[in-house]
Amino acid sequence: MSGARAPGLLLGFAADRILGDPQRFHPIAGFGAVAAHLERRIYADTRVRGIAHAAALVGGAVTLGIATERVTARSPIARAAATALATWAVLGGRSLEREAFAVHARLAAGDLPAARQRLTHLVGRDTSALDEAHVARAVIESVAENTSDAVVAPLVWAAVGGMPGLLGYRAANTLDAMVGHHNDRYERFGWASARLDDLVNLPGSRLAGALTAALGGRPLAAIAVWRRDARRHPSPNAGVVESTFAGSLGVRLGGTNTYDGDRIEHRAVMGDGRPPAPDDIPRATRLARRVGIGAVGLIALVLVAARESYR
Repeated sequence: MSGARAPGLLLGFAADRILGDPQRFHPIAGFGAVAAHLERRIYADTRVRGIAHAAALVGGAVTLGIATERVTARSPIARAAATALATWAVLGGRSLEREAFAVHARLAAGDLPAARQRLTHLVGRDTSALDEAHVARAVIESVAENTSDAVVAPLVWAAVGGMPGLLGYRAANTLDAMVGHHNDRYERFGWASARLDDLVNLPGSRLAGALTAALGGRPLAAIAVWRRDARRHPSPNAGVVESTFAGSLGVRLGGTNTYDGDRIEHRAVMGDGRPPAPDDIPRATRLARRVGIGAVGLIALVLVAARESYR
């Protein structure tokens, strides 16, 4: 097991915490442009075309990771630097936190329309008619889900598979965000990307849920809500982290969401507490920060211990 993996992940995590996402020439934006171009070339309203789309793009990301590891194989410093750069590009914890605080700032200023508009940076649901409580709920749900998707899960795959695992995971997750939707265009074409994203997020979401319960201050409540409510969520992964956030924060999450102007989704309510309030947003972001730090610390310790056991 590469001795550069743990320091690379720690450095990349630190870069994300300090800098947030790259402001220009973001590699994920470049990947998205390639994915959109390929979609235009091969799109058809079938699962087979969607499988080909996902396989080509995720396979390409994994291949790039393998090639990078081979090029840097003889230099632990180069391997650590490449891992750190890839980790920084893939993680999104700091930017998620900034967006959550941006919505909170507008709510705190009493500007609900501006808060609704800024919320569109975080969620895909229709925000135009949401009141303060529903804006707060949407932010907390996004923070919970993306703490798993954009922080914990990529760290898990980097630990397991190095740069191929890290880049392959991010490709799968990005494709789900682009085409994994329930609408006329993507119901069949996006099926493979959505199912792949569900699969690769299984380990990360469970680790994120466990860390949320352990670090949220109300572990018994978080675990109880997880066991009772997570399976009622339409996503096998988002339900885990949203339920543990609800239990840890003592609020209720879930309910009715509207998408694409007319598609209404009634999600199960998770948690036994009060409806979320604007001041719960900073509490949720602080919890997400602790979960991210806990995840990278735990994974680094496991990697070091595993390397020592091979000596």
